[in-house]
Amino acid sequence: MIESHATDLPATRPLAKPLASRLREDIALRRAAPALGGLLAIVVVVGIGAFAVLGAVPHGGFDPPGVVDHIGGLRDALAAPFARWDSVWYLTIAQHGYTPGPSPAFFPLYPLLVAGVGALGPGLLVGGVLVSLAAMLVALRLLWRLTELELGRAQRDVADLAVFAVALGPMAFFFSAVYSESLYLALTLGAFLSARQERWARAGLLGALAAATRSSGLLVIVGLGLLALEQRRPESRWARWPPGRAVSSPEVRAAPAGRRDLLWIGVVPLGLLAYLGALAVAGLDPLEPFSSQQEWFRHFTGPLGGVLDGGRAAFDGARQLLSGQTRTVYYPLAGGDPLIAGWHNVMLFGFLLGSLPLLAGALRRLPLAYGVYALAGTCLALSYPVSPQPLTSLPRYLVVLFPLPIALALWLARHPRLRLPVLGASAVSLAGFTELFATWHWIA
Repeated sequence: MIESHATDLPATRPLAKPLASRLREDIALRRAAPALGGLLAIVVVVGIGAFAVLGAVPHGGFDPPGVVDHIGGLRDALAAPFARWDSVWYLTIAQHGYTPGPSPAFFPLYPLLVAGVGALGPGLLVGGVLVSLAAMLVALRLLWRLTELELGRAQRDVADLAVFAVALGPMAFFFSAVYSESLYLALTLGAFLSARQERWARAGLLGALAAATRSSGLLVIVGLGLLALEQRRPESRWARWPPGRAVSSPEVRAAPAGRRDLLWIGVVPLGLLAYLGALAVAGLDPLEPFSSQQEWFRHFTGPLGGVLDGGRAAFDGARQLLSGQTRTVYYPLAGGDPLIAGWHNVMLFGFLLGSLPLLAGALRRLPLAYGVYALAGTCLALSYPVSPQPLTSLPRYLVVLFPLPIALALWLARHPRLRLPVLGASAVSLAGFTELFATWHWIA
């Protein structure tokens, strides 16, 4: 028996050593893990603590008992930072599938993964958290790699800053919650990185998965198409940016493969079409993912209409807050407590204003594909305002536009003294919004 064990040991070492070596050599993973750990620490400590001390505000019976709330004692507190509001939709879809009504507005890939992981034993709620955290780790790793690929190893501090800017962003708690944000971010980053490496089949397939995760996934076509065009033109801005970057990076294939890149980009809409086809086969209206948006009073106005509506709501909200009273309601469309509604509209417009310099930085300092993708995502989010609260969910739409934190990281790299104050203030904001989210306050 002793001799048998002795002969087995040398055979197992060659298998274990390469895996350990890969983990040690994966600098992107080593950068991503602490950032995710920081996010998780803030969300868990603040979220559970806020729920334990403050409890939950009335939320109109939004949650059916036993889905994310009223699940029993300690479990209610543990679920508080991770499962609120739209989490109910994702978990209900994962358990029961789609039904006529608003549920088809929530695209299928995320609840499918939640159902799959939950069936392995942890249950749907824990399975949803695990899917979100795993996707977030992948997303942060891909963000680091993509940023380093574009800027070069000499500016790895920008990649580090970008990772922490995402993980400690004010709305980063959505990445660890039972929401599709982290999965969508990972898929879009994977599609862009694959395109930069001339792996067009992978880029198209990841883009299709993004289109099956959120309706905005179709916008990946914009970025991938521009990447294909730019890489076909060695004299273009792509080859000149950033100054000193070598075009023949070892991670980038030498030349485009004919028209295969454009063919694979055409795969992206198949993710959406597959979902609509599945709804039709199930006997549901295949257009319900779009028509059901009326349940939330969304209507098309174009991006300028969203800006104007959001600006008016924010102006009236500021008047309401400055007045400090509720007798005169300056924005009656909002309904409910006018002071709370005023705060929401001011806060949402503040996120829009804060995104504009980052968007300008992405357009000016990043390759064209990145800036245009971020611009398209912002315009789409602004084009469908909600009458009572025009910029509803805007922070969630912005948080997955990865060129924005890269632009912030570039700015912080040029102002090293502001790195700690900016990231610290962002982390404090993350803690504040986590507290509100965990106690059933509506955020975005």
